[in-house]
Parts: sequence; structure tokens; C-alpha cells
Amino acid sequence: MVRFLPPSFILAGSLMASLVCGMATAQVDHLSGVSTVRAHPRILLAPGQEKAILQKIVTDKVAQHLHEAILTECDKLLTVAPVERIKTGRRLLHVSREALRRLFFLSYAYRMSGQEKYLKRAEQEMLAIAAFSDWNPSHFLDVGEMTMAMSIGYDWLYDGLAGASRNLIKEAIVQKGIDTSLVPGLGWLKATNNWNQVCSAGMVFGAMATYEDDPVKAKNIINRAIDSVGLPMAEYAPDGAYAEGYSYWGYGTSFNVLLISALENLFGASYGLNEKPGFLNTAAYLENMTGPTGLPFNYSDGRDEVEFHPAMFWFSQRQNDPSLLWVERKRLLSGDLKEDLNNRLLPATMLWLGDQNLLAVTPPKITTWMGRGKNPVALMRTSWTDPNAIFVGIKGGSPSLSHGHMDAGSFVMDAEGVRWAMDFGMQEYESLESKKVDLWNMRQNSQRWEVFRYNNLAHNTLTVNGQRQRVEGKATITDFSDVPGLMSATVDLSELYKGTLAKAGRRIAITDQKLVKVDDEVEADTEPTTIRWTMATPATVKFISPDKAELSKNGKKLTVQVDAPAGMVLKTWPTDPQHDYDASNPGTTLLGFEVTIPAHAKATLAVRLIPERAAQTKAMRSE
Repeated sequence: MVRFLPPSFILAGSLMASLVCGMATAQVDHLSGVSTVRAHPRILLAPGQEKAILQKIVTDKVAQHLHEAILTECDKLLTVAPVERIKTGRRLLHVSREALRRLFFLSYAYRMSGQEKYLKRAEQEMLAIAAFSDWNPSHFLDVGEMTMAMSIGYDWLYDGLAGASRNLIKEAIVQKGIDTSLVPGLGWLKATNNWNQVCSAGMVFGAMATYEDDPVKAKNIINRAIDSVGLPMAEYAPDGAYAEGYSYWGYGTSFNVLLISALENLFGASYGLNEKPGFLNTAAYLENMTGPTGLPFNYSDGRDEVEFHPAMFWFSQRQNDPSLLWVERKRLLSGDLKEDLNNRLLPATMLWLGDQNLLAVTPPKITTWMGRGKNPVALMRTSWTDPNAIFVGIKGGSPSLSHGHMDAGSFVMDAEGVRWAMDFGMQEYESLESKKVDLWNMRQNSQRWEVFRYNNLAHNTLTVNGQRQRVEGKATITDFSDVPGLMSATVDLSELYKGTLAKAGRRIAITDQKLVKVDDEVEADTEPTTIRWTMATPATVKFISPDKAELSKNGKKLTVQVDAPAGMVLKTWPTDPQHDYDASNPGTTLLGFEVTIPAHAKATLAVRLIPERAAQTKAMRSE
């Protein structure tokens, strides 16, 4: 049985303008035509939208299941103590994120059910947060997410809050949130990464929630955000590839979408943000980043787990393309939402689901995708519906990028339901910072690159003379083919090895829909050069011959065959921590070989990755 008792809906009303706050006018007044805003709620929820969501819950079993799961989680929160101001290292971020999860969930539950228990529990949470000494402005992401959390709660629960509580919460939003963003010299305002997206969105939510108290100040905050967030949004050009990778797409892009959705919902316009080159295309990037194993291409500071992304529902609606929900659909239809209930943005799914029918979603029509930009990536697969399909992702880019690793030229590969070629991904920052690692120094000889997971020795790429890739070097994708029989991408790696290699190019291909070929064309510079070819794998390695290894995992097998240079001997290297601050990497192995080439000489390194099914087919044909 569906549990809801809708509250009376609040219609838009006019608000009185307040006194000018004295804040400097933004350079561009995007809101020049705005005189008043509607009554609460005004963030994300449009008048009458609750009714539409409730009707959707009645007619759509998937929506009903998600709605019920959110309310059940809120029932569990009723007896949980409010969050406390306890920092982990220099961050309060885990507290801010939990606060956002609780307040978004509880506010949704109240708006949809009208039950006072959710209102009272949210009010208790907000009063506890309002009493914090501050929201840790020295690490402003903490402020950004906390301001968003409090603003949603304040706005969605406005009419039900006690007058005294309302004032305390509003003052906290202004003084501990918005006003801390007015300090001169805040770096995130000029950042081209997720910091700008998250903090700008948080400040906009705060300005919208408290708009009637100081319209001039609120408008300036919103105008500033529209201009500032354009900087990270420029990073999506030209095709939608997100420079910071899969996990940070889920962070930066999701908050960017929240910002745009809030603008459109309240003012009816995105003020040009939707038209930023590549932004709407980035949904295809995110969808294609997930392999048939359910694992993402987790390059740079990416985690090796697929997340649920409510923002994909916004993109799907905006582009009228239900196939963008193919991965999210599978997650929701599995019926197991246990992990997703930790997603602090989960209720946004209900706001952006609209009239989409997940049961009718069909797979994407394309099986290849390529995005250029600062961190270019190519993604290829043989099928969207076959769990045993081959999937390959390869990247270019530069270690100098935000959250970058020395992983240009690195690739991942799925086949037979197993990820054979893997990426270790990120190491949790606090585990390194607590050991005083100089983690955020991106210079060539920084301690950052001594961390095992961050340098090229631990990635599926080349290492030359035991040296690290050049931080300032960058790799581009120079060729890409989407022909089904020969899907391929070529990456120019020459800049990464300048001084040791005159040229370096890697081509990776799925051949005849059956196997993967990795071909490197290299040319030594003025000295003899030793090149190490490496592939990280979670599989058990068994050597069949000097140039052939059999990988096995989960009852499946993959053959690694070195075709060139002749006489190569495969070997393994351990993945054990090399320093006391390195994370452990249990169950993994580095497989590869080394070759030395004379000065000015050219060489081809050719490796085939052959799934068991392809090997068996070939054997049958040869009989």
C-alpha cells in the first residue's frame, strides 16, 4: 500500500522587496527582470509538482518502490541523534553530506506525506546544525553542502517550522553559509573543477531560501554563481567528457544540475548554462563509462564502484532520450536500494523522473563513444545487453589535471563478465593527509607521485627508463573508429615521454567483436631506452609460455599473448604497498614485460587479450 497523505499545496505569491544590503552588484545582472519570487517552497519544487509526483507513485511501481524506500529510511532516522560537528582531519565534509542526506530525505517525506514526524525530526537536525560554531569555511566544500542541506530543509518545511526555529535556521544559512562566501580571495570562485560547481550550487540554494529577507544580496549571489560556474562548465567542451573522471562527474555534474534545475524551476531560465558546449552531451559520457561488469572506468581519482546518478534523469528528460537511463534503470529494477539510500541526492530522482517509464527504456543505439577536451577518453563495447560483452575504455589527458594520475594511455577491459584489465583508482585522501603526504602538490618531483596508485608504474600504460610520466605532458586521441568490426582509438603519448622517446602512440581495438588488441608504436630518442608494458589485473596469472599467460577469475579465462617484439618474456610485479602511507591492493597483480631498444630505433609492442569464448571458437575452426 502506498503511504502518502499530500499536504495542501502552496501557490506562488508575491514577496515584498527588502532593503539593499550594500553588497557590490554583480558584473552581469542576469536577474534584471526579476522583481519578486514565489512563496516557499521555491527550491526545485514547482507549485503543483508534489501532486504530479504522488500521481506517478500510484501508477508507476518503480517510482512507488523508490518513494517507499525513502520514507522507510526516514522512519529509521526518527530515532537517530542529529549530526555533530566532528571533523575528520581538516574536513567536516562527511558531516555536511550526511546532513544533506537526512534533510533532503526528511523534507521530501514531509512534502509527500504531510506527516509531522518528519517535519519535527528535520527541525531537530537543523537546530543542531545551526548551533555549530561554524561550517568549516577553511574547507569550503563543507559549507557548500551544509548550506544546501539547510536551505532545502528551511524552504520545503518553511510553513511548518516554529517561528523561533525558523529564525535560527535562517540566520545560520546567512551567517555561516552565504556570508562566508563573501570573503575576498576565495579560490573556488575561479576554479574550473568540482569545487566551483558544488559551492556555487550551495550558495544559490541559500540565496533562494532566504531571498525575501534581502533580495539584492540574494540576486547578487545568484548572478555571481551563474558567471562563476561557467568556468568548470567550459571543461565539458567539445563533446561532454568530464576532466575529473567518473566519480567526480557524480559530484560536480550532479551539483551543477541541481543549480540549473533550481534556476529553471524558480526563474524559468538557465541563463545560458544549458547551452554551454558539451554540457548536455556529458550524460552520454557518463553512461558509456560503465562496463558490462557494472564497474566504471575509474581513471584518475575514481572509485571502482558504480554509483546511482539522479542527475541522469534530468539529462534524459532534457534531451528526450530515455536510453540515457539504461544503467540507472538496471539499478532501480534490481529492487535492491540498500546502497542507494546512502545517496544524499536520491530524492532528486523523484523530482526529475517526470513521465518517464523505466520499464520501457531501451538500450543505447551506439556502442562507441569518444570525447575530446583536456582529458579525452574513448569507450567501446560489443553489446549493451550481453553481460559477457567486451568493453574497453582508454584515456589520454595529463597528470596535471585536477585529481589527475599519471595514467595517460591507460585502459580497462571487460569480457565474460570479468574486469580483466583494471585501474586501482583513488586512495582515500585522509589516509594520505594523516601521514603528512604532500598530496596536492602537482609538481613533477612531488611526493604525490610517489604514492603507488598515482604514478604510471601502477597503471595500464608505458613506463620508460623507470621514470614517471611528465606532469605537464598531455596526450590526445588522434584517431577513432566506430566500425563494428574494428572499433579502435589511437592516443598520442609522445609528450608524456619527451626526452626519452621521440614518439609514442598507442592504438587499442576490439577486433571482429571477439578480442582486444593493444599496439604501441614507439621510437627511442638519443639514448637506448627500456620500456615497461604493464596491465593491472585482479585475476590469477598462469604462464603458458614465455610470451603467453592465462588469466582466470570467477571460472572464466582470458589469454594474454605478446605478438611483438619477438622473444618477449612476460612477468609479474607485486602490488604491495611501497610506503607506510600506501593503500593495500589485495588480490591484484601487475602483468607485463620489458624491452630495450637502441637510440633512434623504432619498435612495435603488440599484445592481444583473448577471451575464452574467442579462443574456443578459433580452436574449433582450426580442427
